[in-house]
Amino acid sequence: MSSREIRERMSGNEAVAYAIRQVNPDVMPAFPITPSTEIPQMVSAYAANGEIDTEFIPVESEHSAMSAAIGAEAAGARTMTATSSAGLALMWEELLLAASNRLPVVLTLVNRTLSGPININCDHSDGMGARDTGWIQIYAENNQEAYDNYIQAFPIAEDPRVHLPVMVCQDGFITSHAVENISLLEDAAVKEFVGTYCPEEFLLNPGKPVAVGPYSVSAYAMEAKKAQEMAMERAGEVILEQAERFRRLSGRSYGFFEEYRTEDADYIMLIMGSAAGTAKAAVDMLRERGKKVGVLKLRVFRPFPEKEIAEALKNCKAVAVMDRCESYNGNSGPLGSEVTSGLFRNRVMIEAVNYIYGLAGRDFTTDHVEEIFEELRALTEDGRAVRQHRYIGLRTAEEN
Repeated sequence: MSSREIRERMSGNEAVAYAIRQVNPDVMPAFPITPSTEIPQMVSAYAANGEIDTEFIPVESEHSAMSAAIGAEAAGARTMTATSSAGLALMWEELLLAASNRLPVVLTLVNRTLSGPININCDHSDGMGARDTGWIQIYAENNQEAYDNYIQAFPIAEDPRVHLPVMVCQDGFITSHAVENISLLEDAAVKEFVGTYCPEEFLLNPGKPVAVGPYSVSAYAMEAKKAQEMAMERAGEVILEQAERFRRLSGRSYGFFEEYRTEDADYIMLIMGSAAGTAKAAVDMLRERGKKVGVLKLRVFRPFPEKEIAEALKNCKAVAVMDRCESYNGNSGPLGSEVTSGLFRNRVMIEAVNYIYGLAGRDFTTDHVEEIFEELRALTEDGRAVRQHRYIGLRTAEEN
């Protein structure tokens, strides 16, 4: 543990709110929604107590929250907000505007299923629904990662090579409300790491007037979109640079993904978020029985690290691609589509099976992980047919 760290016990929401206090952004517009409500609640308390000088703006909806964030960021203020589920959906139009206007807003997203049926528990349908809005997306397995990812988000978003907004995602209730041991950095270390935001262009610069979000005619709009895409590509390099800076500060290492016991693995489970902990526990048990299995925990979903994933999986026999979200395309979830196409484009011809799990908070257990690894083994060694796009833990006879 770094000498700059403090041991504490916090929920994921508390950890992110604590990081916000340390970063002390200029503006935070927010509207409460379960399970992220505690974050603006705690930040508003910090502001009311004089612990931060953030301008906290209670607004009438999440659409207004992102609209205010765009205005504040365009004016040159370091700005963040928080939301979940339908709140993110209500921001939809504004998410695209924040990204296309190249505004480095940071949004902490506490993942919760989108209706319907109405449900407040965790899955990734909110974050995955916004996957093509132009935002960088970083997912956390636990409270520590939610805290660490949030601190790294600002220098990633504000880097001149990037200038794109970032979603820092954690699983609703599973990490947001569960209390875990956590290592916190000292305030001064965080402030030094994130630095001071000094944008080159902003609306309130009297000597250099600029237009933000003007109408773009056909002769220019496509070039703007290409510039935005190039920034997303460059973001990958910046994410790794900031991860290395953070490792030197905290001793904790991050990348596009974590490889857990994959060096000699015949079968690998690719998964995001808190369920990676369940998968790791199952892998440890199966390793004790001599099974060569491992976990690839994806941390960065946007930009999608296609080549790196293909390289990490090329020596295994089969991969289970786990989606906590449904795409309703009749074939796979979002990860199922992107991972398999990435393997194909990089000429990695291994077996890949897509599974849907944990929707609306459905339990995902070590027994499920063991069952999936056995299916991969039977597929490659016994030639047994395995169904794609199978729902794990479904209560119908068709699936069981």
